[in-house]
Amino acid sequence: MRWLLLGAAIASEVTAALALQAAVAAPGWYALVVAGYLAAFGFLTRVLKAGMAVGVAYGIWGASGVALTAVGATVLFGQPLTGLMILGLVLIVAGVLLVELGSQRAHAARAAAAPAAADAPAAARITPTGEAR
Repeated sequence: MRWLLLGAAIASEVTAALALQAAVAAPGWYALVVAGYLAAFGFLTRVLKAGMAVGVAYGIWGASGVALTAVGATVLFGQPLTGLMILGLVLIVAGVLLVELGSQRAHAARAAAAPAAADAPAAARITPTGEAR
């Protein structure tokens, strides 16, 4: 469910960004800009409430938004998309994928460590400040 919500956040943000370009010539598009950004942040909030880490969610949202907005601006407004720009977009996507892989590994390591921590003696579960872990 959280991936579907993230997709909705991305689609809303890209729609708002492209509508912003259209609003330069026709101010009526500003209504879609406002609605799109409100929806994007609403969906992103739901993604975070569903348990996705903010670094992963925001990274994917931001990178996808940049890439899809660049492609959309080329298709809809004839804006250039050069080879160097495409390389930059590929590097952004690669970086986000690495963040997601790192997040998955960290989650797996945390899950593996949780049972071991529960089996530790009570004294081992006390922090240096005297708080229980």
